[in-house]
Amino acid sequence: MSFGYKRHRNDRGKPKVLSGRDIPSLAEFIKSKDCKNVFLMLGAGVSTSAGIPDFRSPETGLYSNLARLNLPHPEAVFEINFFRKNPVPFYTLAHELYPGKFRPTPTHSFIRLLSEKSLLHTCFTQNIDTLERRAGVPDDKIIEAHGSFASQRCITCLEPFDDEKMKQHILDKKIAKCEKCGGYVKPDIVFFGEGLPPNFIRSVPNLKKADLLIVMGTSLTVQPFASLAGMVESRCPRVLINLDHVGDFGARADDVVLLGKCDDVVRDLCKELGWEEELTRLWNETEETVLKDGQPKTQGLSMDEKQEPKKPDVLKSIEEQFADLSVGDQVDAAKPDEDGKDKIGSNASQTQEASTPNVDQTSKDVPSPPEPTDSVAEKQSGVVPPQEEGKL
Repeated sequence: MSFGYKRHRNDRGKPKVLSGRDIPSLAEFIKSKDCKNVFLMLGAGVSTSAGIPDFRSPETGLYSNLARLNLPHPEAVFEINFFRKNPVPFYTLAHELYPGKFRPTPTHSFIRLLSEKSLLHTCFTQNIDTLERRAGVPDDKIIEAHGSFASQRCITCLEPFDDEKMKQHILDKKIAKCEKCGGYVKPDIVFFGEGLPPNFIRSVPNLKKADLLIVMGTSLTVQPFASLAGMVESRCPRVLINLDHVGDFGARADDVVLLGKCDDVVRDLCKELGWEEELTRLWNETEETVLKDGQPKTQGLSMDEKQEPKKPDVLKSIEEQFADLSVGDQVDAAKPDEDGKDKIGSNASQTQEASTPNVDQTSKDVPSPPEPTDSVAEKQSGVVPPQEEGKL
């Protein structure tokens, strides 16, 4: 069988565990009794075919497009200190990214399939889009290294905030404030300046149990996530599925490097495994995860169809909306709407409407500085506090 992607040359001699460094050999190992615990490491590349931009790709990456925003630097939208002063940019981006607007990819359905085959031990993901969950991967199999939109809390007193209320605030472009202390509410996404989730730290030692590690769609440039690839035992085969060769893959005898789009490689692997129909069925089921949120119906893909890359509409939106902005132009902060609630002002929504990508970044694990008082925070942010706390 001829596959439409490149294999990286490995000069380490013959593999010790695998029979070869190709798809058939990988499929053979997955079906063997020696492969019981599969670990995954995911980056933004597994979700780009869903229309979510990554961070660093030239022209289509979020950072290159956010440069047009009136921010001190593009990364500021994910910095906790900037959020304390002005949460408007993040809430504007969150409005576009909020779960339900994007459909899981065939790669996400492959992860669910591994779980249904009782092969998936842990899926480490850098992504905040929750597409693994929406594809049906069990929560207890997912470790979100950079957090996600699955929960949220006050950044001042850490009081949890109701899921439905948070959803409504984000969809309405309103700034959520804690009903207990009035502090700003933020999804449990790890920002720069925040520590990594405790469950991520607790799960790292489990890598010693891995029989197979598959790394997909990540640049492996950000620590500590990137270091996970080196924590599996030397006997454990490692597979890289990515557009580019990254990390130290090829340094071990049982490293397999498959350069190509994640969805394409996954389809080829499932064909070899005999899982083609199951993958198609699971992926077609994900259509409902979008329909439930009122999005337009999309056509299901067969295993032979390929998703052609296209520029996400959210990035076109950025280009159109920032075409007339120059450096130093002022972007309005949030203004209260008719009922007195915090709401992103009309100018802000016009100049900041965009989609945030999967975070292929992690925070620097440093302690957060003390919270400013409510009055100071409000003066710094320019956000007018709601007149009726705790109501939508």
